[in-house]
Amino acid sequence: MAQLPTSIDETLTQLRSTGYVAGRDLATVVFLSLRMRRPLFLEGEAGVGKTEIAKVLADVLGRRLIRLQCYEGLDVNSAVYEWNYSAQMIEIRLAEAAGELDRARLGQDIFAERFLIKRPLLQALDAPKGQAPVLLIDELDRTDEAFEAYLLEVLSDFQVTIPELGTIRAEEPPIVIITSNRTREVHDALKRRCLYHWVGYPDARRELEIVKARRPQASEALAKEVVLFVQALRGGDLYKSPGVAETLDWVSALHELDSLTLDPSTVNDTLGVLLKYQDDISRMQGTEAKRILDQIKDEIRTMGKG
Repeated sequence: MAQLPTSIDETLTQLRSTGYVAGRDLATVVFLSLRMRRPLFLEGEAGVGKTEIAKVLADVLGRRLIRLQCYEGLDVNSAVYEWNYSAQMIEIRLAEAAGELDRARLGQDIFAERFLIKRPLLQALDAPKGQAPVLLIDELDRTDEAFEAYLLEVLSDFQVTIPELGTIRAEEPPIVIITSNRTREVHDALKRRCLYHWVGYPDARRELEIVKARRPQASEALAKEVVLFVQALRGGDLYKSPGVAETLDWVSALHELDSLTLDPSTVNDTLGVLLKYQDDISRMQGTEAKRILDQIKDEIRTMGKG
């Protein structure tokens, strides 16, 4: 397991060593989160790289990644722990068959830790000292306020109480990354427990760096045209603008089609890789896509002359 970075520059280098092209502002808040042992709350549009930060940290620090994918209706049984009821019933039947009728002892036996199913939050808290994992709580905004309140309690003391076993406290707090796509506002009380950072869409220069780092097989011309096309789309009136993840997917798709540059036909045929709503695709197909393509090619020619 690697040591925590000792400076912002080292954090930036570690992130970039995996192909994650981060700005200094993001590297700063990641560094502070690690040094201060505070959860990091990352908010932003889907596909801008929030989840990837947890994966990168687990990779560069040599730690296990434990992911809690949030959804509507998520409860303690799915997030923290539950008992293995079928195994408990078998234990009871075996005890009855053997004539063991001591109810108090049987009650203790069936609530032993071997019947406990540890879900992501408990797994993260129950890790041995020196092996604290990276805990990713992904898309917290999809849960309800009741679970959010429970999570606040867990993150306050890094412990959970199981009535049958007692309190389980983390010997070493995990590195916690919480993400939100902002489909609803997360309560201020939880945000106050965390360091906060808004992960926005990258500018053209940084997005081109990302494409080159993650999709080095793509030609220079194709990478530049894709980035400028996507940047133009984000400035338009779309229901859902493409994120960096969609940019990378589009580059991969175009590479599979042996495209060296963009042309109107290929753009129209592959918009479904980049855009995820039919209304957006319909709005962009045809003359609008060609207009944007002509615009960015003129821009590239002008840059080349300069």
